[in-house]
Amino acid sequence: VQLQASGGGLVQAGDSLRLSCAVSGRIFSHYYIGWFRRPPGKEREFVAAISWSSPSQHYAESVKGRFAVSRDDATNRVFLQMNGLKPDDTATYYCAVRSSSVHTQRSELYRNWGQGTEVTVSS
Repeated sequence: VQLQASGGGLVQAGDSLRLSCAVSGRIFSHYYIGWFRRPPGKEREFVAAISWSSPSQHYAESVKGRFAVSRDDATNRVFLQMNGLKPDDTATYYCAVRSSSVHTQRSELYRNWGQGTEVTVSS
């Protein structure tokens, strides 16, 4: 399985941005696709995750109500809609896959990390 994130850019506080994660290769229905981010000088952190076969979604507290994760089965893409962006959302964003139907925020339990996409939010 290969994943590639795209859609990052430079925006102002309050703006919206939609990230896309292209998923290729063999993926099973019980997988999770997760979004993570690494702010400048900080550790990687969980953002959101979606089950590949069910409506199950999970969010970090810091993005609940602002971000929404969705899936397009026709194109094998997972999206992260980011609204009300704040300077604290500035980070490199990554998508990855978890070969389990059990959700976790632990990044070490995800794999096949694609190249990230940078999001910069100016104040």
